[in-house]
Amino acid sequence: MQRALMGCLAISVSAAPIGVFLMLRRMSLTGDAMAHAILPGAAVGFLVAGLSIEAMTIGGIVAGCLVAVLSGLVSRLTDVAEDASMAAFYLISLSVGVLIISVNGSQVDLLHVLFGSALALNNDALYLLAGICTVTLFALAILFRPLVVECMDSQFLQSVSRLSPLAHFSFLVLVVLNLVGGFNALGTLMSVGMMILPSASARYWVKGLDMLLVLSCLLAIISCYAGLLLSYHVGWPTSPSIILILGSFYVLSFLFGMNGSMMSKLSKPKHLSA
Repeated sequence: MQRALMGCLAISVSAAPIGVFLMLRRMSLTGDAMAHAILPGAAVGFLVAGLSIEAMTIGGIVAGCLVAVLSGLVSRLTDVAEDASMAAFYLISLSVGVLIISVNGSQVDLLHVLFGSALALNNDALYLLAGICTVTLFALAILFRPLVVECMDSQFLQSVSRLSPLAHFSFLVLVVLNLVGGFNALGTLMSVGMMILPSASARYWVKGLDMLLVLSCLLAIISCYAGLLLSYHVGWPTSPSIILILGSFYVLSFLFGMNGSMMSKLSKPKHLSA
């Protein structure tokens, strides 16, 4: 439980800010696509070295970056939009990964890769998660201004700075790194929830970017702690328990939040019309 808590805290501090920028860039579903894209690399690493953190992490990073680069190249060399090419490549990657594990492994192996096992984190996994968290925070500190400008107006950034491609592809690499880190604890299907749900919930309560980043991290941390307690006392699987808590925060937020929620819109006085 202590190792699971430390690992999930590292994921929360690292992945939640990435989710904020995904939401601002209207790329929330890209995170889901990339989470599926890392599966074949993790599957190959599993075949080579079994449940080895190093092998599965390297395989996942290579597969995720390959899908990101290929989808970007296809969108720039053809008339297909980047989201369409991303969807096509992630579906291919997902099917290849499931096929590899199903043919060469067992159902237990497939469930471990898809849904993770936070309670099975060892020292190597904790070092990996701490390293990804550190790299992510330093990279966000360096690329913060280009990322913010690109969220508002990507064409403006391209016209005034040569850092636009660097910021874009560096951000995609950070997405892949955090998904790979989350995959070790939460699995490929659950890790994207740690990115998207905290930021989606926080936007209903705050407006400023700084507070959005802080609140999304806090919601992720609280959800990890509550999910682990729920898993321990009720006996539910850890990863779905954490994501379920995050989902509960999201439902409460879009119902009762202060910014754009259902309650706030219903409570606004209607102006009298002549």
